[in-house]
Amino acid sequence: MMVRLAMLLAALLLAPLAAWGAAEVPKARPNIIVILSDDLGWADLSCYGSTFHESPHLDNLAAQGMRFTQAYSSSPYCSPSRAAIMTGRYPARLKLTDYIPGNGKSGKFLPAEMKMELPLEEVTIAEVLKGAGYATWHVGKWHLGDTGFYPQNQGFDVNIAGHAGGLPPSYFWPYGMDKKPDPNNYHSRGVPGLEDGKPGEHLCDRLTSEAMKLIEHRKPDQPFFLYLPFYDVHIPAMAKPELVKKYQAKAAKMGLPNVKSAPTYDEGTVARGSEQPPKLLEQQVNITYAAMIETMDTNVGRLMAKLGELGLADNTVILFTSDNGGHFITSNRPLRGCKGWLYEGGVREPWLVRWPGVTKPGSTCDVPIINTDIFPTLLEAAGLAAMPDLHRDGISIVPLLKGDTKPTHDALFWHYPHYGNHGNGPCSSVRVGDWKLIEWLEDDSVELFNLAADLSEKNDASAQHPEIVRQLRERLHAWRKETDANMPRIK
Repeated sequence: MMVRLAMLLAALLLAPLAAWGAAEVPKARPNIIVILSDDLGWADLSCYGSTFHESPHLDNLAAQGMRFTQAYSSSPYCSPSRAAIMTGRYPARLKLTDYIPGNGKSGKFLPAEMKMELPLEEVTIAEVLKGAGYATWHVGKWHLGDTGFYPQNQGFDVNIAGHAGGLPPSYFWPYGMDKKPDPNNYHSRGVPGLEDGKPGEHLCDRLTSEAMKLIEHRKPDQPFFLYLPFYDVHIPAMAKPELVKKYQAKAAKMGLPNVKSAPTYDEGTVARGSEQPPKLLEQQVNITYAAMIETMDTNVGRLMAKLGELGLADNTVILFTSDNGGHFITSNRPLRGCKGWLYEGGVREPWLVRWPGVTKPGSTCDVPIINTDIFPTLLEAAGLAAMPDLHRDGISIVPLLKGDTKPTHDALFWHYPHYGNHGNGPCSSVRVGDWKLIEWLEDDSVELFNLAADLSEKNDASAQHPEIVRQLRERLHAWRKETDANMPRIK
């Protein structure tokens, strides 16, 4: 706790000095909005190539700012990814490497031990921005610990709908809160704090309305940081009936099959290095999922319209991304894999940034980045000095937002020492340049891919490039040692 207090004190002391001396920072510090979708795949938006899903408002956000083509989550699952966003640290360093509480499955190994909450000793981006004078608001999914580890315990002035659970039993009010919760399953609690809803109310609509109220009632002379992690588009596959009908008609017109819900698969099977299970969709055909994306997109449009109405659009930074790769309810093609895997389909994300006066409208960036970069990027956007002792694994992407094309990281790393509920087994991965290596911990084997030539990761090049394998494995092992990564345990 003393370490945490010392770090916060340093943030408070550095904030005004940094704001005074920073170059190209407007007198009025920008408002900051981070919108996080849940399980949205890299190829799910029309601005990323989808021909079935419709996302006009997010496409508009891309048209007004910068779209990243090689942006990554730091984990193929939600809780680790969200912890990385909050702290700027890799999940391996945090010892939070699976969704909370994990599934407890084992194979050759026992899964690695992990923390079941984001420790209070970690200093979050909300705490630093709050210390620098920002109002800090959390609206939506938290999934980083139970009572005592909620957003209000981690630097947020306001917490709406954030609790231990990672999915709503229903996307319509009362969000499952009309049923008796299972004491062994905190997901069954519904969405506490939204008990005053009305029949027909949709969760994404409600969360966006709550965020808009906060903006409307803000202190005029105080900048705000709004973290808006939607529960959408996580399962259960559930959408507004009128939109389901719309996409049912669209699917029929396009000659696509009528797929309404998530496919099922045998979670008891683990297939190392394979895409089975589950059997992945080759194209986007799920009409309910498409309807869920449209609802989320509409609410991004509502929020952007409110900023314009209040005269805040020109001094507000908006960052939109997802917490991990697309669930197998969608298709991530041309990428391989899905949520839960370290193939590109499990970790590559849509990532959009609109920062008027900084990002060139309609621009694209191909430089690889990762979500640990959000923390230092927001610091620089707010006119604050970098704090590398905190965000040890993140680097500000502000130079990229201004048009630079130089790589920010010399390597990116992932570590998943568990047996996932999407079929994956314990593994680690590293990307250097265009080369990506996945190391499978059960049998000490590797796969090597050149992403520039083989985006779909179909061709394992490890046998043809033993020297590259050696170099990348050495870097991966050194990184695991440096982060003291939690490893699977011998039975």
